[in-house]
Amino acid sequence: MKKLATLSFAIFVASSAVAAAQTAPFVAGKVVKIDTSAGKVTIDHQKIPNLDMEPMTMVFRAADPALLKAVKAGDRIRFKADTVNGQLTVTTIEKAK
Repeated sequence: MKKLATLSFAIFVASSAVAAAQTAPFVAGKVVKIDTSAGKVTIDHQKIPNLDMEPMTMVFRAADPALLKAVKAGDRIRFKADTVNGQLTVTTIEKAK
């Protein structure tokens, strides 16, 4: 029974992260700093509607640290962010075209 509860919780958390990535809009920003060892990125961003966050410079956790390999400080980007496990998290990031 305990294993079933643990499995159910794990599935819930994973599906929540996937759902968040699908519903969050792309937001424009600029990479200020990347801390690959901590899996974090500092972004100067526009308003993030799904987080009710005004434009500012903010540190986000990367959902997958591999996301940070695609960008560097100074890059103009488009990204999706949401709250995952209570932390502000970048779920998708790409260079702006």
